Amino acid sequence: MPSLKDLKGRIASVKSTQKITKAKQMVAAAKLRRAQEAAEAAKPYSMRLAGVIANLTAASTGGQGPKLLTGTGKSDTHLLIIMTAERGLCGGFNANTVKKAREEIMRLKGEGKAVKLITVGKKGREQLVRTYGDLMVSHIDTSSARNSDDLAEIALQLGKDLNAGFEAGEFDVASLVYAQFRNVISQVPTAKQLVPAEPPEDVPTVDLKGATYIYEPSEDDILETLLPRYLNTLILSALLESAAGEQAASMTAMDNATNNAGELIDKLSLQYNRARQAQITKELIEIISGAEAL
Repeated sequence: MPSLKDLKGRIASVKSTQKITKAKQMVAAAKLRRAQEAAEAAKPYSMRLAGVIANLTAASTGGQGPKLLTGTGKSDTHLLIIMTAERGLCGGFNANTVKKAREEIMRLKGEGKAVKLITVGKKGREQLVRTYGDLMVSHIDTSSARNSDDLAEIALQLGKDLNAGFEAGEFDVASLVYAQFRNVISQVPTAKQLVPAEPPEDVPTVDLKGATYIYEPSEDDILETLLPRYLNTLILSALLESAAGEQAASMTAMDNATNNAGELIDKLSLQYNRARQAQITKELIEIISGAEAL
């Protein structure tokens, strides 16, 4: 049985840990609010651009179009961009995303496809490099990103690299694996195809009411310009949602840790009080026994 000194030391240690987790929870809550606001602010532009792409795709004729839309005509080589956090202490956020990535890799390999990986965030790379290190072609460090503007620069550069790689024939299909932010307690690991771009289906489009639009320049020329921007928008939206999901998961994990620390403190305090009472009782018995002996 631990001594009173040991129990007292453990209680002090757990109390210190509880202060840290409580502070971390409050920081995550503040960052979550900003991350949510950034993600929400990006949605109107993203949805409107998706609606324009959907209208142009529907109006495009002849089955021809930009390479980003039509693809290479084959799907032999798949590129997976896996987004995780740079830091831990966020529950199963990173592990769940990596699990989804592993499932996608195994599925593609089972179909006989060649797989290449780009990791965004240190935690995903750390977990995947042991098993799939030979598949990794690049890594993007997001530790220096402090706000949505920094994430926008990362999205823009990644979009340029993907476009250049696709034009160079380095891959046929590119997909994004990230944690889609639903709410504070729900972040769903999701795989979304980026290249060839899939015409959005769940976005509001303009009702032409039977009218025929004449595009100048042609629909394909407009798509040629808009599709790289649409690709950048999808990447940025995923980065913002992943950032919001990380803070939500961190806040939830730290809240659970704080509550668990409180329960452990109560348990240790009860154990300490019982041990102290037992020691006092033992001393009283010894004093009474000594007095009776006299």
